[in-house]
Amino acid sequence: MSVIYILLAISIIVAIVFFIAFIVAVKRGQFDDSYTPSVRMLFEDELIKDKSNKTILTKEE
Repeated sequence: MSVIYILLAISIIVAIVFFIAFIVAVKRGQFDDSYTPSVRMLFEDELIKDKSNKTILTKEE
């Protein structure tokens, strides 16, 4: 039964450490990028098309 108490204490400590790491990351602004995700989906197709056109051109030459 004492093993359960030890595991419970360790899991609470690990959860607190991850929560503190999350709070520090939020305060440093790691999750503040709201512009890139909305624009990324607009340019992914163009990058794929450019890569496919280059491979087709090199194969024909």
